[in-house]
Amino acid sequence: MYDQPRPNRSTPAMTFDQMLERVRYEGAYPTRERAAEAVHHVLAALGRQLTGEERVDLAQCLPVEAALTLTAQIPTTAHLTGWGFVKDLAARTGATPATTRWDTGAVLAVVTRLAGPDLLARILRKLPGGYALLFGQAELRQPQPAAA
Repeated sequence: MYDQPRPNRSTPAMTFDQMLERVRYEGAYPTRERAAEAVHHVLAALGRQLTGEERVDLAQCLPVEAALTLTAQIPTTAHLTGWGFVKDLAARTGATPATTRWDTGAVLAVVTRLAGPDLLARILRKLPGGYALLFGQAELRQPQPAAA
């Protein structure tokens, strides 16, 4: 039931301008330009990590401009943990890890609302550990089998 793709929506739940305003509010950014920069960097980085139906379904939930940023990236074969994602993005942008973590949280908080709980659960199952916290969710670990 949770692994079923979301039905195609012809229009996203919010416009790109509305998304930028939400990110600006979440990140307490002084300008829309700073919020747009965070959106671009974080969605590009997420686009390098996310593959398959989850990537397609997430792009359908986003405003067109944001979806293009996500899907313009070629997925990498190096699957980063949540902390690795932040460190990689900080290195690419020249920002500190603390600033990058802040930007990531502000953008992914809005993405979480747009994706909804079912798609978010599928995305988190697809990504390595540590991403739930970036999306503002509890990091629930699966029990590991006891060593024999």
